[in-house]
Amino acid sequence: MKVNEIFYSIQGEGYRAGEASIFIRLSNCDLSCGFCDTEFESGHELSNDELLVKIQKYPCGWIVWTGGEPTLQLKESHVEYFRGKGYLQAIETNGNNRAPKGLDWVAVSPKVAEHVVAKNFPDGVDELRYVRHANHLAVPEPKVEAKHYYLSPLFDGNGMNKENVQKCVDLVTENSKWKLSLQSHKLLNVL
Repeated sequence: MKVNEIFYSIQGEGYRAGEASIFIRLSNCDLSCGFCDTEFESGHELSNDELLVKIQKYPCGWIVWTGGEPTLQLKESHVEYFRGKGYLQAIETNGNNRAPKGLDWVAVSPKVAEHVVAKNFPDGVDELRYVRHANHLAVPEPKVEAKHYYLSPLFDGNGMNKENVQKCVDLVTENSKWKLSLQSHKLLNVL
């Protein structure tokens, strides 16, 4: 796999926010979102064994596969390998491709049409996270079931945009199925 970076931190958003996690950012993406704040083009090819050596130093049992877009490289064989080494595994994906089987947690932040997400995740996901700004007048209408539904206000770089936050708060208070998810890693200025 071409790995952009590996870091140990807390999960910054969604249901698992605040939990220690080993983040493995895989290189490349199949979309070009104007608000993306991640450099994901560079990286180094690493085998499963090489990757294991790099992450074993962290006192944590959770891997979060992220990107770029991790579904472009992450395969079931990778998931099985790290499961065999005792790791629980989550993925953060844009919904444009199917995720490999065997993951313990699937978080989709849809960046494609709802019918594409529904086709790729017919059995549902653990969480849906929608990035929102003040111009979004309503909650999304997902075509896939999730255990947890989140609205996440679009930040201005690492800074909170108060209008976007207020719009998300308004939408959540009007639609109790939804929860607010702030990118706490940005608020706390942690990697």
